[in-house]
Amino acid sequence: MQSGITASQELVSQFTALLSTDEHFGLLATIANEQLQPLGLLTPPSSSSSFASNVDALLTPRIKPNEALYIILRRYASAPALVAVTYVPDTAPVRQKMLFAATRLTLVRELGSEHFRETIFATTAAELSSAGFEKHDAHAALDAPLTEEERSLGEVKRAEQEAGAGTGAKEIHLSSRLAMPVGEDALAEIKELASGGGRGLVMLKINPQTETVELVPSSASPSSISELVQTISPTEPRFTFFRYTHTHAGAESSPVLFFYTCPVTPGAKAIKFRMMYPLMKRAVLEIAAREGLTVDKKFEVEETDEITEAGVLDELHPRVEEKKAFSRPKRPGR
Repeated sequence: MQSGITASQELVSQFTALLSTDEHFGLLATIANEQLQPLGLLTPPSSSSSFASNVDALLTPRIKPNEALYIILRRYASAPALVAVTYVPDTAPVRQKMLFAATRLTLVRELGSEHFRETIFATTAAELSSAGFEKHDAHAALDAPLTEEERSLGEVKRAEQEAGAGTGAKEIHLSSRLAMPVGEDALAEIKELASGGGRGLVMLKINPQTETVELVPSSASPSSISELVQTISPTEPRFTFFRYTHTHAGAESSPVLFFYTCPVTPGAKAIKFRMMYPLMKRAVLEIAAREGLTVDKKFEVEETDEITEAGVLDELHPRVEEKKAFSRPKRPGR
């Protein structure tokens, strides 16, 4: 999940050192104590060393087959000169995979995206060898020069989505350069929920092939949190809007709740989901707001069984502790 992870002062200091001189080849970083922390600068023995030789001599020995790593390398002679690599091996712990994949763009933003020419996601040590970088360059030369975030949000898919058969899609422009295809039926359901109509439930998913936000078809009309949980996929991520009509302390209310669920599942598909869904979450909420839907409470969990009626009620109606007045003790003998 997105957990407010930020760059530590130590990482910022070492990154500044990397920028201020050509003495260093790169910088390694990790996530520790809910922060992006440095693991040290990579300094070549000679300023004349090539990128390929530096990769094989300095970087390759630091790569472990079961430990995720952030790698910042000086690769280009002109600005922006850096490349940011996220290394998430398949054998790394699941929790670590999730954090590193979801935070990789945060790393770039925290340090300044203007310093990075490209970002790379790698899952094997071979991709981080000199031969691996050459293969990456050959593949990248065939693609349009788009940023990683633009690719992740599917701007290049716009024409295909609008021209494709089946459910229509509408571009939601999040900025002057970024757009996200959203199914027309999804927008219609969000509008209906905002107006107080419909089933009180709108569930969305991301199609990983088309990078489109789609409506999850469902005829369910849950009236409780436990019924809602039964409708949410236990194996794939979901964005769920739910109008929760309930009575508390004798008063009825119908707040709109937003649930972001991202179950822990193995495989490359799960890793891609963990990259895409955190990026899309903010955008989906912005879209809902633009369609007139006000979200009263947001919840982010991994597994659906973490969502309980008691937990939701505690968030909606926090208990107020009564402060008891201090009683002065009686004097001895009275």
